[in-house]
Amino acid sequence: MADPFEVRMRFTTQLQHLNASVTSAQKAANYALKYRDMDEDLHSCILEQLEKNNMNNRANIMYFIEHLCDLSQRESHPSFTAMIQRDITHIVDAVAPPDGSGAANVKVARKVLTSLQSKDVLSVTTISELSERLDARDTLGGKGGDGGEGDLEVANGIDAPGAPSGVGSLGGRISVGSTPTVRNGMARLDKRQVEQRIEEDRERGKRQREMYWAVSGEGDDEFDRMWEETVDVNEDDFLLMTEEREERVEIAGAS
Repeated sequence: MADPFEVRMRFTTQLQHLNASVTSAQKAANYALKYRDMDEDLHSCILEQLEKNNMNNRANIMYFIEHLCDLSQRESHPSFTAMIQRDITHIVDAVAPPDGSGAANVKVARKVLTSLQSKDVLSVTTISELSERLDARDTLGGKGGDGGEGDLEVANGIDAPGAPSGVGSLGGRISVGSTPTVRNGMARLDKRQVEQRIEEDRERGKRQREMYWAVSGEGDDEFDRMWEETVDVNEDDFLLMTEEREERVEIAGAS
């Protein structure tokens, strides 16, 4: 039997090093299911890291929870999902605190909650209640990019690549500081955290765009998708086909 202390430490390390890749989340989820007999202890690690880590890592843990619930359902081990259901309010409060320091994580929380509802992990009533809580915290312009939103303040001025001066990839104003603080309900992050969040949001956005094109490869899935995305034939199409036919007839006659 594995040493409980060692299992807890290794799981904690994996949570601390989560990033935007699916691989890191799946690895941590597989580890948790491998030691499912210690599920309560591992769940306490999740809550502990949500309290201790910065907002970027809390967002990554929120995405990890989605993978954990998904794997728990496939492995027929409901204990993890049951504990997530029990503590979901506490989890959301940690990911997007009511003091405004986690406004950039509001969209992350909403996205994961919606996914958990679709997987029947959370009820419609629970989602409605949590959405109301998040509405009050979405004070920093919740129309940001994928995986994050709002304004991130930083101390020396870091601009997102390709964005106007002073504007981050999440659509918010960015000013750079050395230590995370909260001012007027706005998260104030250091330069490294802002750069990390920009890269992670870009990676998640890229992966999501790739998923739009993914098909199972079975049967006529690819054909059906192309058929649905093909626009109706119009007069221009007929004109083009007529011109091409005349060109082929002319070429055939000349030869």
